Amino acid sequence: MSRGAAFTYSPLLPTGDDLTEYRLVTDEGVDVVAGPGGRQFLTVEQSAITQLTAEAMHDIAHYLRPAHLSQLRSIIDDPRASANDRFVALDLLRNANIAAGGVLPMCQDTGTAIVMGKRGRHVLTDGTDEEAIAQGVYQAYTRLNLRYSQLAPLTMWDERNTGSNLPAQIELYAEDPGGQPDAYKFLFMAKGGGSANKSYLYQETKALLNPARMMEFLDEKLRLIGTSACPPYHLAVVIGGTSAEHALKTAKLASAKYLDNLPRHGTMAGHGFRDVELEAAVLELTRDFGIGAQFGGRYFCHDVRVIRLPRHGASCPVAIAVSCSADRQALAKITPSGVWLERLETDPARFLPDVDVSNEPVVKVDLNRPMAEIRAELSRYPVKTRLSLTGPLVVARDIAHAKIAERLDAGEPMPQYLRDHAVYYAGPAKTPEGYASGSFGPTTAGRMDSYVEKFQAAGGSLVMLAKGNRSGQVTKACQSYGGFYLGSIGGPAARLAQDCIRHVEVLEYPELGMEAVWRIEVEDFPAFIVVDDKGNDFFADVTRPNPVLRIGSGPS
Repeated sequence: MSRGAAFTYSPLLPTGDDLTEYRLVTDEGVDVVAGPGGRQFLTVEQSAITQLTAEAMHDIAHYLRPAHLSQLRSIIDDPRASANDRFVALDLLRNANIAAGGVLPMCQDTGTAIVMGKRGRHVLTDGTDEEAIAQGVYQAYTRLNLRYSQLAPLTMWDERNTGSNLPAQIELYAEDPGGQPDAYKFLFMAKGGGSANKSYLYQETKALLNPARMMEFLDEKLRLIGTSACPPYHLAVVIGGTSAEHALKTAKLASAKYLDNLPRHGTMAGHGFRDVELEAAVLELTRDFGIGAQFGGRYFCHDVRVIRLPRHGASCPVAIAVSCSADRQALAKITPSGVWLERLETDPARFLPDVDVSNEPVVKVDLNRPMAEIRAELSRYPVKTRLSLTGPLVVARDIAHAKIAERLDAGEPMPQYLRDHAVYYAGPAKTPEGYASGSFGPTTAGRMDSYVEKFQAAGGSLVMLAKGNRSGQVTKACQSYGGFYLGSIGGPAARLAQDCIRHVEVLEYPELGMEAVWRIEVEDFPAFIVVDDKGNDFFADVTRPNPVLRIGSGPS
């Protein structure tokens, strides 16, 4: 029998040095005590973990990393960026400025709370760390103007909103983080449904592992992400993995920049590494898609992370994930010196341009007119036309659409409000005192695709407003019934609430909370024509992959 290779060990993901800038949250609730063998132990009270969690969930709902804001500003300054790229980037910077006020969260989908902790062997707690973290999540979501999005399954088919945004996803590991036995380190994330739904796993083979085939594969798969998760994205691609679930988790961590300090080359120890050359090539690939920052241009992605992992010889998983414009994550640590949280940007106004670059041609649309007049005006303009909407909108999303479909199936007429008004797919966060609305950005349009033909045939949903691309059945329905789909900028929910939404009232199904049918009044609400009444769809061409792709030379 042949002998195996000599023993060697490396962690699968050697994360490298921590270069994060932290701020002190508190120095209470931590102490250092003497232990056996002359060792020093860090004791951490559960109240300190709860306080840190609550503070972290607050900060990531309202603040962004300076590097992310700098990337938005660079879009505005780039002469190669399209007018729509610059308009979206400026709106997202304005949104960040409003969110930093600490009242309106940056996105209405304030996400699933995800916490990962690594506790060193010399850190002592009372053993209820997970409960303490959940308590901090609870405090943040019930005290702040955040949205409850978690549904508890009561039976296989019935579910109910928990009313607290719990449960959170909490993962705790017993290991010395960064080789520090007396440290407890954390990653806090808030992951909204839009970007979470754009995590993909593909089971490939060795045949993928050559440059030409890899770029063809990515050209096809990355276009499928579309815009419903609110680009520009931080994109992560993971090739390989000891299991499918490890590949997916690695992609999520990479999208949050948690793995930026991985080695740049592999070794026989089998650890993961970053391929920065392939990252640059994939970023250029996305620049050529034409999708841009939602409505055409270069900035589909801010940046790309490509991680190569070891794999079983008969398996080659590929995982893809994105972090969206609500780039919500923060690192934290508890050490003998106190409780520390990553310092996020509290003054995003410094990234705003001195000159207003949003003064591009825009068509103003009065929504107070009859639906036939609104559609006649929209019919005069091509897809990608930028609009400014003023007047009433009806708001309805998943559950409301399902209930209205049941009424149509029972022989009842289409509600008049969907016949008379454009419908906005959205669900608001909590309304702060003194505001007309809480953060109120668009939700993913594709979830309502299956209802469009039925609703338009019954005279409703003839003008729809949401984010992201639609399926071919929506384009076909709009061509058949004279309908339109307007794209709203995904991401700036705080700005829409403060600057564009003047009045909000419930029309139907108040028991559904944020899923109720609402009537809102908007002023200068930004939108773009994406699908028109002639069968044109802006995304149809840019989401179609190149039939042949040569590395470095573009399509043939």
